Amino acid sequence: MAEPSTGTADSDRIVTPGADEIERAAEAALRPKRLDDFVGQQVVRDQLSLVLQAALARGNPPDHVLLSGPPGLGKTTLAMIIAGELDSHLRLTSGPAIQHAGDLAAVLSSLEEGDVLFIDEIHRLARPAEELLYVAMEDFRVDVVVGKGAGASAIPLALPRFTVVGATTRSGLLPAPLRDRFGFTGHMDYYSPEELERVILRSARLLGVQVEHAAAHEIAGRSRGTPRIANRLLRRVRDWAQVRGDGRLDIDAARSALEVYEVDPIGLDRLDRAVLTALCTRFGGGPVGLSTLAMTVGEEAETVETVAEPYLVREGLVGRTPRGRVATLAAWEHLGLTPPAPVAGQGTLPDL
Repeated sequence: MAEPSTGTADSDRIVTPGADEIERAAEAALRPKRLDDFVGQQVVRDQLSLVLQAALARGNPPDHVLLSGPPGLGKTTLAMIIAGELDSHLRLTSGPAIQHAGDLAAVLSSLEEGDVLFIDEIHRLARPAEELLYVAMEDFRVDVVVGKGAGASAIPLALPRFTVVGATTRSGLLPAPLRDRFGFTGHMDYYSPEELERVILRSARLLGVQVEHAAAHEIAGRSRGTPRIANRLLRRVRDWAQVRGDGRLDIDAARSALEVYEVDPIGLDRLDRAVLTALCTRFGGGPVGLSTLAMTVGEEAETVETVAEPYLVREGLVGRTPRGRVATLAAWEHLGLTPPAPVAGQGTLPDL
């Protein structure tokens, strides 16, 4: 299911880690089917492999699995791989799609022995459904309520043994009782450029195109540590090479295509650079309040905070202080600007 949207500004960006249904359909052909084909996340892969091999040896479904981490890193793909490794059926749903306990009961009652139930955005489950899931995960039963009011009664319905795979981008929002019912928790981290280069080379083979290693390296460096973004940029470079180039995905095609889409060498796009430029040129590097900064770039404060800021902070280009946002020395250097001289008694510019 789709990751939670942060608004129109996010969905229009080529470097957003989220995806709509159309893009997910395009991604389907690129998804690995087995753990051995999954690139990156070595620690999670090794741990998950042990869990699955032990379950297969015992002939029982494995413990419930929780996958946490930023969007676009492969949580849905791993859920599909788990079902594939177990040779089981996969049922997909999401937290926002289950707003009532009855919705979840209908899904659970349709499961068969050994099925894998994938719940994306599990932190967004409605409270009644969440409480029903506690019992289903631990005791493999649901209580079906018959009647209303004082005459209502609960009839226990036994469920076959199944495995829940939950995915969340915000594990801190999961209540402790739900989190504790997962036997295995894997945290997925951003990919290194080398891992993303391997992802791109593999995806290019599946797409039936040849990409030079230098071009793959260039795309990887602009993909913000996220395979989904890497695959999206690869498809845009392929488009440029077919329409404006000679069909080859070389370094010149990669740079030219990404210039058209306004993705700079470290993965910043128009909105990211607008925030940095305003912070440095309009406010002398800050500190400046979020609302003021957002108004300057013509965006909502929530858009700046949730769409642009996380990557800028992660890359050490922007700092968050009690007085507001500040540009680091790295931000000035990236924009090719000369930072102002430190004001006497106020220290130096932050270098995060």
